[in-house]
Amino acid sequence: MKKFELTSEFVTNSFGTKLFRIKALASFGDVEEGEFGGYVEKEENLDHYGDAWVSGNAWVSGDARVSGNAWVSGNAWVSGDARVSGDARVSGNAQVYGDARVSGNAQVYGDAWVYGDAWVYGNAWVSGNAWVSGNAWVSGDAQVYGNKDYSCANGFGCIGRNTTFFKTKDGDVTVSCGCFSGSINEFREKVKETHKDTKLAKEYLMLADLMEYHFSEEE
Repeated sequence: MKKFELTSEFVTNSFGTKLFRIKALASFGDVEEGEFGGYVEKEENLDHYGDAWVSGNAWVSGDARVSGNAWVSGNAWVSGDARVSGDARVSGNAQVYGDARVSGNAQVYGDAWVYGDAWVYGNAWVSGNAWVSGNAWVSGDAQVYGNKDYSCANGFGCIGRNTTFFKTKDGDVTVSCGCFSGSINEFREKVKETHKDTKLAKEYLMLADLMEYHFSEEE
C-alpha cells in the first residue's frame, strides 16, 4: 500500500530537474492523512514502508533514498546516491549527497554537508558549518560542529585504510578505523595488540598522539 503520492505542484532545482511535492495517503508516525510534505523527484526517493518522511521545503532527488523512520526536513537536500535511514534526521540547510550514508539515530543539521563516501551513524551529530566527506566515518556519540571537530588520515596500516578521529559529546576523542571504533586510548591498545612493535604500530601511535594534541584545548 502506498503511503504518499506525488502532486502536480513542483519546483525545479539548479540542475533543471523537476521535484514534486508529496501528499500523505494515510496516517503514519507523526504524519496525518492528507498532509503535504516536501519534494521528491520520483516515488523511489522515499520508501512506502516505515515512517520515513520528507517535510517542509526539503528536497530528495537523483537516486537518493529515505527509508526506515528517517526524516528529511527544513530546507535540507538529499541527492545523488545518498541514503538516509533508521531514525536519522537531516534538517536545517544540511546537504547529504554523493554516496554518503546517514543512519541510526544520527542527526545532520544546520549548514552541515555530508558527501562523498562518508558515513554518519549511531548517535552522531553533525552540524554548524561542518563538511564530512571522502571516506570519513563519524559514529557513536560524535559531535561535529565544524571541520576542526574531525580529521581523516589515509594511507596508514597494511592496506592503507582510512582512519577517522572525531570529538564526542563528552569532549573525548574517538577513532574509527576499519571494524574498530573506540576511544583513542583503546585504539592505542588495539594497535599494540595487533601490530606489536612494527613500523605500522609506531606510525599509528604517532598519529594518535598528533590527533590527541590536535583536539586538545591548548592553543
